[in-house]
Amino acid sequence: MNNQDLTELIKKVSQEYFGKPFIHQACFNSRLKTTGGRFHLNDRHIDINPKIYEQFGYGTLVGVIKHELCHYHLYNDGLPAQHRDRTFKVLLQQVGGLRYSPIQSSVKKKTYHIYECSNCHHIYRRVKKLNTQKYVCGICRGKLKYIKDLNISA
Repeated sequence: MNNQDLTELIKKVSQEYFGKPFIHQACFNSRLKTTGGRFHLNDRHIDINPKIYEQFGYGTLVGVIKHELCHYHLYNDGLPAQHRDRTFKVLLQQVGGLRYSPIQSSVKKKTYHIYECSNCHHIYRRVKKLNTQKYVCGICRGKLKYIKDLNISA
């Protein structure tokens, strides 16, 4: 599917589900990472993440298109078109669009180094490694002991 096919599909979905024409352009944008699509207010074109069609298929693509068309038509009618607005939520439910993108964010995990004081047993969680020969416990001046690495999604 190319950009011209995408624009034709959006025009068809717009007419079928909203009863209004889509008169602007649509294109695939591979720079979108975690979002399914984006409606641009300044020139009113729509970007769609190509991963939606490649990984999830035609049905999910139509769901994302309905979502972006809700933004498009509400904005053109001068109505509130943000995700938190009631008019947006009601219209999205009426046409059966997707509320959230099915793409999982690729969040990097942060590694923490865990140290424990051998005297008072206070636990330290650090992003950077410590030189246990040089640094001591800030509470009792006891010797620090390395425990383990802990991976937490940031």
